[in-house]
Amino acid sequence: MKFFRMSSAEMPFLDHLEELRWRLIWSLGALVLAAVVGFLLVTHFNVIQILIDPIEPFLQGEKLTFLNPTTPFFISLKLAVLVGIILASPFLVYHIWAFLSPALLPSEKRAIVPSLYMGLVLFASGVAMAYFLVVPMTLRFMMGFQSDSLQQAITIDHHLGFMIRILLAFGIVFELPVVILILSVLGIVTPEYLAQKRRYAIAAIAVLSSVLTPGDVITVTVMMMVPLMGLYEVSILLSRVVERRRIAAASAES
Repeated sequence: MKFFRMSSAEMPFLDHLEELRWRLIWSLGALVLAAVVGFLLVTHFNVIQILIDPIEPFLQGEKLTFLNPTTPFFISLKLAVLVGIILASPFLVYHIWAFLSPALLPSEKRAIVPSLYMGLVLFASGVAMAYFLVVPMTLRFMMGFQSDSLQQAITIDHHLGFMIRILLAFGIVFELPVVILILSVLGIVTPEYLAQKRRYAIAAIAVLSSVLTPGDVITVTVMMMVPLMGLYEVSILLSRVVERRRIAAASAES
């Protein structure tokens, strides 16, 4: 196992546990502090309006409703936790990397570090695609049904749940190339294996897209499937680059 490359003389097992404990404590403290900052941002800068903007054109001048007096407070609290996680994520990634990096080879570190930055860009790209393209198209499609016969009464908690689910789903699934790149660096998957399993990957992408996204197939599920299949092909190319570099390094050593 790669996590046990270091000898026990360098760091005994109990020292590993102690280091893990302190990193967990610091990470939890960072999450709490970031959640407090997130609550201040949510309450003073009206962050919730950013999530309401996509549905405003369909409200016909009305506001989103709530059915419980405690709903506005708990919605603000949930958003504060979400903003806090986003703010604390660089600190959390640092501690995860600091704990795991001593067990990696220098070549693995050089490949994984850039992939973390690429993961940030891909996550932001997925969220942006969902916010500016997928959500408006989905709302336009769904809100068009029975609009002459029914009176809308959309609650804020249901709308925010819908928004956050789509944004996080697109952001997370766009991390596919990063996951496959890291697995390739660690030698767990190869480009040949990924190419052979392409049909199974497409089937898995279809199932995953239908589970993660609400709405009909045309407006949401397919819009997640298409970029995911493209990202899978990109992942195969990245895996081939890693494989070529590994072969070149082995030839240079021999």
